[in-house]
Amino acid sequence: MNPETSRWRLPPRPVRRPTVLTAHGDRRVDDWYWLRDRDDPVVIAHLRAENAYAEEVLRPLEGLTKTLFDEIVARIQETDLSVPVRHGPFWYYIRTEEAKSYPLHCRRPADGDDPPSGPAGPGEESILLDENRLAQGHEYFDVGNLAVSPDHDRLAFAVDTTGGERFELSFRELGDVPPATETLPDTFYGLAWASDSETIFYTRVDEAMRPYQLWRHRLGTDPGDDVLVLEEPDQRFTLSVGRTKSEAFVLVTLASFTMSEVWAIPADRPEAEAVVVAPREAGVEYALDHYPGAAGDPGWWLAVTNHGARDFRLLTAPDDVAAPGRFGGGGWRELLPHRPGTRLEGIDVLTGWLVAAERLEGEHRLRLLPVPGPGGPTGPLLEESWLLPAEEHPATTTLGPNPDFTSGWLRYEESSLVTPRSVYDLELATHQPVLRKRQPVLGGYDPARYRTTRLWAPTDDGRQVPISLVHHVDLLDDPVAPDGTPPAVPAPCLLYGYGAYEASIDPVFSSLRLSLLERGFVFAIAHVRGGGELGRRWYEEGKLVHKPHTFTDFVACAEHLVDEGFTAPDRLVGRGASAGGLLIGAVANLAPHLFRAFVAEVPFVDCLTTMLDETLPLTVGEWEEWGDPVTDPHLYEVIKSYSPYDNVASTEEDGGALVYPPILVTAGLHDAMVGYWEPAKWVAKLRAANPENRVLLRTELGAGHGGLSGRYDAWREEAVTLAFVLDAVGRAARGRPDAGRND
Repeated sequence: MNPETSRWRLPPRPVRRPTVLTAHGDRRVDDWYWLRDRDDPVVIAHLRAENAYAEEVLRPLEGLTKTLFDEIVARIQETDLSVPVRHGPFWYYIRTEEAKSYPLHCRRPADGDDPPSGPAGPGEESILLDENRLAQGHEYFDVGNLAVSPDHDRLAFAVDTTGGERFELSFRELGDVPPATETLPDTFYGLAWASDSETIFYTRVDEAMRPYQLWRHRLGTDPGDDVLVLEEPDQRFTLSVGRTKSEAFVLVTLASFTMSEVWAIPADRPEAEAVVVAPREAGVEYALDHYPGAAGDPGWWLAVTNHGARDFRLLTAPDDVAAPGRFGGGGWRELLPHRPGTRLEGIDVLTGWLVAAERLEGEHRLRLLPVPGPGGPTGPLLEESWLLPAEEHPATTTLGPNPDFTSGWLRYEESSLVTPRSVYDLELATHQPVLRKRQPVLGGYDPARYRTTRLWAPTDDGRQVPISLVHHVDLLDDPVAPDGTPPAVPAPCLLYGYGAYEASIDPVFSSLRLSLLERGFVFAIAHVRGGGELGRRWYEEGKLVHKPHTFTDFVACAEHLVDEGFTAPDRLVGRGASAGGLLIGAVANLAPHLFRAFVAEVPFVDCLTTMLDETLPLTVGEWEEWGDPVTDPHLYEVIKSYSPYDNVASTEEDGGALVYPPILVTAGLHDAMVGYWEPAKWVAKLRAANPENRVLLRTELGAGHGGLSGRYDAWREEAVTLAFVLDAVGRAARGRPDAGRND
C-alpha cells in the first residue's frame, strides 16, 4: 500500500452542492456543507462507501495488522487486577478477564492496611458491576458514572450505548448483582450522593450538549418529581457536580474557560439551598475543596485560584462563614503563594496533609504540605513542604485514588516513556513509599533496552518547545551513549501533538507503541503551546489570536528532530486527535514536505464554520478558547488563516501541483464534540484539490468522540493505525530495529 509501490482505486467522490457562507463581508463557498445532515440517507451511504474504500486500500496490510494486534495482546496481562483502594469497610478494585472487553467492578471486606495483592478467596468478592453483561447486544457501551453510596449499600451507574454521551442513570441495591431498581434517562457525566444515601444529584445537558442543569432525585420516588436545583443560563459556562472527600458538602462548579464559580450544598441537608462560596469574577478561575475541622472546630475551604497569580496559588477560608466572598476581600488567606513557572493544578486533602499537584519544568509532580495543629491550615506552608522525588526525567507523577480523608497513606502513580505505570503507597508519617504494583508487560520487556530524553526545539519567536522522546538502544552506535544522543542514522519517527485547552500530553508508558519502537522507530511528543506543560503562559500563547503558535511549534519540533539527526522527512509521521487533529490538518497545509504521512483522528478541521455556528455543541462556550468569529472580524481572519478545511491547497508556490502526504482520518457518527462531517468534508476537499492526494476516511457508525468502547476493538483499531504508519515509511516487515533502515 506504500503510495509509490501500490495502486489505489478511485475513492468515493461526494457531489458538490455549493453553499455560500458569508461573514464580515467575506464570502466562502462550501461544496460539501450538506454532509452535516445525518438524517440524509445519501450521507450515510457516502460514509459507508468511504469505509469500504478504506477497507479495500488497507486490505494488503491485513496480515501486518493481525500481527500487530497479536503483539499488542501478547504484551498485555488480559486477566488482571487493579491495586485495591480502601474506602470505609471495603477494598474496592477493578479486574479484567481474558477475552472479555470490559472490566468488572468489585469489592471485598477490608482487613488491615495493606491492600490484597491476589485474587479473592471463595466468598470474599462481591461483583458490583459486570460491564460485559450490560454491554451484551450493544455495538457501543460506556459507563460514564459509577459511585457507591456513603453507607456502601447502593450503587449508582450511568450507561451510554450510542457514543453520544447521553446516559441512563441506574441504581441498585448491592448484594448478589440484582437487576437495576430505578433508572433516570438523559443524564450526563457527574453525580454526587448526599449523606443519607437516599438522595443523589445529577446533571443534564441542553440541545448544544452543554451540561447546564443540576437535578436532585430521591430513591423510591417518581423521576417526574425530581427537583431542579440549579440552572446556568450563560452558554459560556458548564455545570459539574461532586462530593468533597470530607463528606461535608456537595459542590457544584460552574466554569467557563476564563472564570468559575462554586456553590456548596451541605451533604447532610440535601434539600438546603445552594450557596455560592466565591462569586464569579471576569478572568478569575478557582477550584474548591474542603478540609474538615476537628470536633468543635470549623472546617476550611481550600481554593486553587489564579486570582493575583497567573500560575495559581492556594487560599483558605473558614467554612463557618457561608460565603467568604471575593478573593480580594478579607475572608481569604494565602497558604501557598504564586510561583511563576510552577503551575498549581489541584489539591488533595488527607488528615494532617495537603497534596498539591504541580507542573514543574514541564513535568507533573506532587508536593506534600503538612497541616500544623488541630485547627486546620493556618499559615504559609511552602517552607515545610516536600516535593515527591521522581526517579527519572522526563517522567510523570500523579495522584491515585485516595477516597478516605483519615488514611495515613497516599496513593500515587509514576510512569515515563520507558517505565510502565507504577502504583505506590506513601506512608505519610515516614515519607517511605511502598511499590504496590508495576504494570505487567509480558514478553520479556526490559526498560533498560530503551532510552528516553527531553529535547528543546527553538522557535522563530525565541521560545524553546520541549520534546519528550523514546527509542530502542539498538538505534545507537554506542548503547551507553549519553541520553539525547541521536541514532546512528536517521530513524523513522512518529511525532504526536495536541496543544489546546491547557491540556498536557504527559510522557507516560504505553505498551501499544512497543511495536513501533521494536521496529526502529523514535516516538516523540511535541509539547506545543496551547497545552499546559510549561504553565499558564504556555497555554495563553497558543490560544485565541496566538493559536498559530501551536502549529508553528509542531513544525519547529519536526525540524529540530530532523536537524539533530533523529529522523528525516521521508520517514517522519505526524499524529494527533481532536484538537490535535486540527493541529495535524494545519501542519499538513504549512509543511507537507516535512512529513511522510499523517494520522488525524476525529480532527477539528472545519473550525471556522463550526465556531460561526452558535447552534452546534460547544461552540459558544469555546469562543473563550478559539475566539468569537461571529462578532470579531480580526478573530475571524485569524481562524480562517489556519482552518485546515479553508486552507487546502492545490498548487505549490512555484505553480506546480501540490500532493499532500498520505493521511489516515477517523470520525465518529455520534461524536458530540467534533461533528463527523468535519473530517468527511476535509477528505472530500483534499481529494478534489488533487486526485493524487491519498486520503483514507474511517467513520465509526456506532461510536462517538472516543472511538470504539471495548478494549479488544480499540486495540484492533490501533493495530490498523500502526500498520498504516509502518507502511508509510516502508517498515511493514517485522525485524530488529536495525533491519531495513532507510539509509
